[in-house]
Amino acid sequence: MKDERGLYYYPSMQTHDVRMYVRQGEEGGIEFRMWNKELPEVWERHEWIPLDVVRTAARLYAQRNKDRNPMGLYDEAIARRLLDEDS
Repeated sequence: MKDERGLYYYPSMQTHDVRMYVRQGEEGGIEFRMWNKELPEVWERHEWIPLDVVRTAARLYAQRNKDRNPMGLYDEAIARRLLDEDS
């Protein structure tokens, strides 16, 4: 899907109040940025995050929180498909 902010998908099928935007960064990698209807300041305060940074943070998080999937919001396959379809 696409709107004025760019390409996005819904990281949770239970709600459409949160969107994960994706783009191709200057160096060619995938970047993510979250928008939340209930917390619009999230978009303003957080920049685009490269996939490699997301992966590194997820590994660190997983070491402390074994019962959660930190990559649940960041779907590389969906991001690639959106970017491919848009080009």
